[in-house]
Amino acid sequence: MDEELKCPVCGSLFKDPILLPCSHNVCFICARNIIVQTPEGETPPHNRVSGNSDYDYLDMDKMSMYSETDSGYGSYTPCLKSPNGVRVFPPTLVHRHCSITCPLCHRSVSLDERGLRGFPRNRLLEAIVSRYQQSRSVNVKCQLCDRNPVDATVMCEQCDVFYCTPCQQRCHPSRGPLAKHRLVPPTQSPTAGGQQMPAATVRIQGTCADHDTENFSMYCINCKTPVCMKCLEGGKHGSHDVKPLATMWKQHKCQLSQALNGVSDKAKDAKEFLVQLKNMLQQIQENGVEFEACLVAQCDALIEALTRQKAKLLTKVTKEREYKLKVVRDQITHCTMKLRQTTGMMEYCLEVIKENDPSGFLQISDALIKRVTSSQDQWVKGALEPKVGPEFDLTLNTDPLLQTILQLDFIQSKAESAMVPPAPLLQLEKCCTRNNSATLAWRVTGPPGSPIEGYILELDDGNGGQYREVYVGKETVCTVDGLHFNSSYNARVKAYNSTGLGPYSKTVVLKTSDVAWFTFDPTSAHRDIVLTNENQTVSCNSYDDRVVLGTAAFSKGVHYWELMVDRYDNHPDPAFGVARINTMKDMMLGKDDKAWAMYVDNNRSWFMHNNSHTNRAEGGISKGATVGILLDLNKHALTFFINKEQHGPVAFENMEGVFMPAVSINRNVQVTLLTGMEVPKNIKQQ
Repeated sequence: MDEELKCPVCGSLFKDPILLPCSHNVCFICARNIIVQTPEGETPPHNRVSGNSDYDYLDMDKMSMYSETDSGYGSYTPCLKSPNGVRVFPPTLVHRHCSITCPLCHRSVSLDERGLRGFPRNRLLEAIVSRYQQSRSVNVKCQLCDRNPVDATVMCEQCDVFYCTPCQQRCHPSRGPLAKHRLVPPTQSPTAGGQQMPAATVRIQGTCADHDTENFSMYCINCKTPVCMKCLEGGKHGSHDVKPLATMWKQHKCQLSQALNGVSDKAKDAKEFLVQLKNMLQQIQENGVEFEACLVAQCDALIEALTRQKAKLLTKVTKEREYKLKVVRDQITHCTMKLRQTTGMMEYCLEVIKENDPSGFLQISDALIKRVTSSQDQWVKGALEPKVGPEFDLTLNTDPLLQTILQLDFIQSKAESAMVPPAPLLQLEKCCTRNNSATLAWRVTGPPGSPIEGYILELDDGNGGQYREVYVGKETVCTVDGLHFNSSYNARVKAYNSTGLGPYSKTVVLKTSDVAWFTFDPTSAHRDIVLTNENQTVSCNSYDDRVVLGTAAFSKGVHYWELMVDRYDNHPDPAFGVARINTMKDMMLGKDDKAWAMYVDNNRSWFMHNNSHTNRAEGGISKGATVGILLDLNKHALTFFINKEQHGPVAFENMEGVFMPAVSINRNVQVTLLTGMEVPKNIKQQ
């Protein structure tokens, strides 16, 4: 109850409290400290909520012209800040343009000519503070002493009983089921162990603030305040609804008692909840210690198993080493013995050669020649090579185990059926890129209790931007097409099931090709188009122009490719350029608004888009000529080349979107596609 009896400005027990219109209380002296001046002609609304707790300073030079007699208040020493953090200011004039702001709800109210005297004095709160101060001076006695209770030394928060030291040791020992109870000094209990504050025995009759000689006898329903008879006769309450003061007193007491019953039930529940939380602290501590011990035991078991496996592997290595050493030592012994025999025989033969007895030499020469030849045959190529190598042909793959250890974590749910899938492992040896396509493969190694319903593959935008989903399904291999050339993409994958989404895999970086390698696309070509040479050479069965697109799609970067004219009969005018995927396939390239092209014969050429012919240029093509197309999407421009030389100015500008290589030919032309070429350097500006 302490906080209810303390002033929000000074932080001390209320002294001469006054009741503000918002039903909050402040000390009379503290109210003087927070009066502020309102600009003349402006009245602060009574229900206005202030945006902050700082109050406007009064102009002290202006206020110096008013005396303390004018204000009705004496001087005092100013302070900067109250214990509750509310700023207070020097006393100022109580004027009709002054107001006071509640330090709790920040609602402002103007002062009339009576100043602070216009606010009612809260005598009830004053009486409660007085009784509370008396109760604090009473010593708390032990509640279990049989005779002559002595002063209590502790109070049990759970039992709500005060004990002296002997009774506490006898009746409430700190062991067994009582060990978890919290004992506190008796001064920390505002109820003093059931010794309540002295009850009010005298009913105080209040007097009217406007009529000092009159006692309150009625209650104004409209203004919700006690009034006297004179207030009803000629005051502002004359036309208001009023009831007898005693009737309203009993009625409000009944309402307050009923409200307190509900609050009391909630307070009881809160008290039990606090006991539950305090008991939970001990349970958490005990369970934490037990769980840590279990975790240490599990990790120690893993370490022990790894140590045993380590010993087995070391034994294999030792056996392999001993085997190699034995083989090499045996080979050294054998080779040494043969070398000694050979050396001895050589020395003997040299001595025989030195002899000058021909008949004696010829007697043994045939045998010696055979021995030397036989000895030479013993030193075959394999005999002078080691039977074993110094390297150990033993490979230990620890990557899967290390990955499993790094992913070792707690299972959040106790039910195995409620487990989310683990993070997939990207199989880097199967992840690759080709042109502007990327292929990723992954696998999942997890407990059988976490079934997987599918996977979500995400890629960023190639510039380190936001990730986006590019595949959702059950497959563990996915190829993503239509990426930008010469770009680095970050990719990650996660699994999901009915429980939820699992964690992401590690991120892999995939770089697309610097230049585009592509062919003609048979799936989108006109039916009269004929593709050969692995879809790199195109011809046509019709005398009308037919369109074929490439398999690559470009939306950024610089790209260059060429088409070689393999056959050119009767001076046709094939068209070369780029198009959208939905361009018309049964007419010359560039006749609709979805294609940008240059059509050329043996003498001249034109640029064409949406059937608009522009920039006629001299110079044509023949058999063996090459036509180059430069699509610069950094500058959003399209340029054409014939035989490595730029043909005409920049053909088209403001090229935005996705473009595919395109050609239109008839049966008099055959061309072959050349890709992966360097960008020409000799580009003329328009």
